[in-house]
Amino acid sequence: MNSRGDIRETVKLAYPVVIGQLGHMMMGVVDSMMVGRVGAVPLAAASLANALFFLILVFGIGISMALSPIIAMALGAGKDEECGIIFRQGILVHLMVSLVLLLLTFAGSYAINYLNQPEQVIGQAQAYLRILGFSIIPIMVFQTYRQVIEGFEVMKPPMVIALLMNILNALLNWMFIFGHLGFPAMGLRGAGFATFITRLSMAISIALYANFSLRFKDYQMLYWFRGYHAAIIKKILKIGIPSGFQYFFEVGAFAGSVVLIGWLGYQQLAAHQIAINMAAVTFMFAFGISSAAAIRVGNAVGRNEHGSVHRAGLAGFLLAGGLMALFGVGFMIFRHSLPSLYIDNREVAAIASSLLIIAAVFQISDGIQAVGIGVLRGMGDVKIPTLITFVAYWIIGLPSGYLFGFVLKLGVSGIWWGFVLALTTSAILLTTRFLRINKRSLY
Repeated sequence: MNSRGDIRETVKLAYPVVIGQLGHMMMGVVDSMMVGRVGAVPLAAASLANALFFLILVFGIGISMALSPIIAMALGAGKDEECGIIFRQGILVHLMVSLVLLLLTFAGSYAINYLNQPEQVIGQAQAYLRILGFSIIPIMVFQTYRQVIEGFEVMKPPMVIALLMNILNALLNWMFIFGHLGFPAMGLRGAGFATFITRLSMAISIALYANFSLRFKDYQMLYWFRGYHAAIIKKILKIGIPSGFQYFFEVGAFAGSVVLIGWLGYQQLAAHQIAINMAAVTFMFAFGISSAAAIRVGNAVGRNEHGSVHRAGLAGFLLAGGLMALFGVGFMIFRHSLPSLYIDNREVAAIASSLLIIAAVFQISDGIQAVGIGVLRGMGDVKIPTLITFVAYWIIGLPSGYLFGFVLKLGVSGIWWGFVLALTTSAILLTTRFLRINKRSLY
């Protein structure tokens, strides 16, 4: 297959993931837009609570990401009979992980008191975070089914479910946040209840699809406990735990930055929520390409085709880099109009506009580092990439953000320039790692 063919195959797998991720992300965007209409304080509280929530959740998401390449490797190696076992052991692991993460979320809600945040933000952030905590279990169930299904290169059902659930989420937000159809106006707490119900509906929907789909009838995709399969669990955790730490280090640095920004004031925190929400939307495209590249690389590894591994990885890098460059240009052009979609506060909108310029700068690096993590995971290489993410975000990014923001007094913009250094470092090191491993055929 030539380079155009590899890019075409990557796009074929990536676009449903991208649309599905955008659908999932749009729930957060809609939440922020609706909460922003209530005021800057609830929006700032949502920013703080979401940062802490995803800091905890992302570890579970990272563990679940192991399933797609493991399924792809099994299919590439002709071990179809293992796929049902991988699913059942995966959901068992993820249910156990979700319970631990739920407890950590409640502990995190009490920790907000000690983060030196604006007083008017703390109470709302705590209540919102506790409601979000209960949604971890349905999220992890959905992720299990989704990653297994995508490992079979069946990408559209999760996409359709995510898009349909946006309608439900928007309706529930309208009912619960503002108080319609007989419900009391609950503000930010209402957004939390809407999110929980939506995520529960997503988990039920994808489980029903997998159980009744003829494509998966031989894999018994409705879970019930049948015992442990130690070798499969070990395989999931061997890839999943380092993957979890990779995402934890990245999201953890961004969450740490939220705490730093909170020291500057609620307006800076609200502006950060707007700009990071925009950057997260574009990242979903890179994430989808990363997932597709990981599946293609994993399948090629299972077939033991060195050339296919190399081409699939490079196609992912090129596609993500080019697309994210276009998004960077879009941020520059529309930096003044985009914040107005979220809030009417001029001061907050002006700060958010300045942050979108910095977001434009790190778009390419963000896309390349996302694909780097994916293709290396598809090759079964997770330990060194975990170290790379730790160094990039915690040794370089977060300290640089503090230096620029507080020592050099650049404020919230300085903290965001720390993001640029972190993402660029990660992109360079992960790309170098992929090229070296592929050259030496160590996977």
